[in-house]
Amino acid sequence: MTPLWTSDEIAAAVDGTASAAFAVSGVAFDSREVGPGDLFVALKGEATDGHKYIDTALAAGAAGVLVSEPVEAPHVLAADSFFALQALGRAARARTEAKIVGVTGSVGKTGTKEALFQALDRAVPGHAHRSVKSYNNHVGVPLSLSRMPAASAFGIFEMGMNHSGELSALTQLVRPHVAIVTAIAPAHIEFFASEDAIADAKAEIFEGLEPGGTAIIPFDSPQYDRLRRHAERFAANVLSFGMGRDADIRAVEAVPAAQGGTLVTAKLPTADICFTVGAPGEHWVTNALAVLGAVEAVGGDLAAAGLALAELPGLAGRGARTTLYVQGRDALLIDESYNANPLSMGATLRQLGKEKAARRVVVLGAMKELGHRSAELHAALAEPIAASGVDYAILVGEDMTPLAERLEGQVAFAHVPDADSAKALILSKVQPGDAILVKGSNSVGLSCVVAALADGGKA
Repeated sequence: MTPLWTSDEIAAAVDGTASAAFAVSGVAFDSREVGPGDLFVALKGEATDGHKYIDTALAAGAAGVLVSEPVEAPHVLAADSFFALQALGRAARARTEAKIVGVTGSVGKTGTKEALFQALDRAVPGHAHRSVKSYNNHVGVPLSLSRMPAASAFGIFEMGMNHSGELSALTQLVRPHVAIVTAIAPAHIEFFASEDAIADAKAEIFEGLEPGGTAIIPFDSPQYDRLRRHAERFAANVLSFGMGRDADIRAVEAVPAAQGGTLVTAKLPTADICFTVGAPGEHWVTNALAVLGAVEAVGGDLAAAGLALAELPGLAGRGARTTLYVQGRDALLIDESYNANPLSMGATLRQLGKEKAARRVVVLGAMKELGHRSAELHAALAEPIAASGVDYAILVGEDMTPLAERLEGQVAFAHVPDADSAKALILSKVQPGDAILVKGSNSVGLSCVVAALADGGKA
């Protein structure tokens, strides 16, 4: 098997010195994620120092370590391990001939990244690479790049930000051939003056486009014109996707599929395609349109992409669906516990309203980083909650107080202080035939509610 990196290649990439000859098959900076044959990158942070965990990494099977201090182990010594990781990511990008896609947006970027990976990997199994989890920041992006095999045909990288200028730096590392902005929403509005300012920051992804590159932008967004102006400065081609008639990639028809999901007829610049999106919800239809646009832009196989979209698995914390067994009958658990903002809350609540269920139950955690608009945006959730026909709501956290006040007398609800309280309450309230949506910002910790429900009633 061809190694991912040899010690000599690592040393050359990071301007370091190898203590011995070794080869690695993977890269990790978290000692808990190290596997046999990995390179462990010992990063120094504000709270901890990765050099303290070198023995743990070696015990887990690390073949070598990247350090900024000499150690008694096979290693490459560099001046600064953080900058060395960035340099290794740049070297990985420089040595590959893969077509590279960058994905950002206020919502939908992880799901779109995963769907695009499945769509491209379906045609060339084992030759598509993507960032895992939500490794989308100044550490996660170079890590994901450094893990990309040189012989990859495609690379898909998620890029996130919560301040202006962050994407500008990340896109210069990734240097995508195709850059996707999924949607603009008031996520991280605490750090921005307006949603227009968020759009400007997301549009930084276009700055790193390779010559002849393609920008893919959401046609139905209120910030469409703004995004397009940014894209046209850097992209040779700008494609829009959405439901509007003038979108370059649009859904001509979208109807419920017999086995769940949505049957879509889409028009692309060079083809028409009929396919099924296995994941339910209108937001997944628009995500799929962006995916198909990117597949076409990098010369991928549209037919294989359509098959992959039909079989797309639900992602833990981002729409995974589990059938529970409660008192002899099924109940549905929808896990959206990883992230939440006003746009994604509305989309998932609308989908909940379409579920056939004896009761629709929601466990909703606070939406973070909304700044001075927090009270307004939480209270505004009352409308989609009512429209979706929610029968019972559990609201989690102090930030949910404005919503609790708005729901008074409209919907049966409980307001609890934390995730543990929500867990205890929902376990006592779940009934046969329920459809239960669990959604909130990751910091609220609602994954424990999902785990408790799944452990207690998985079919």
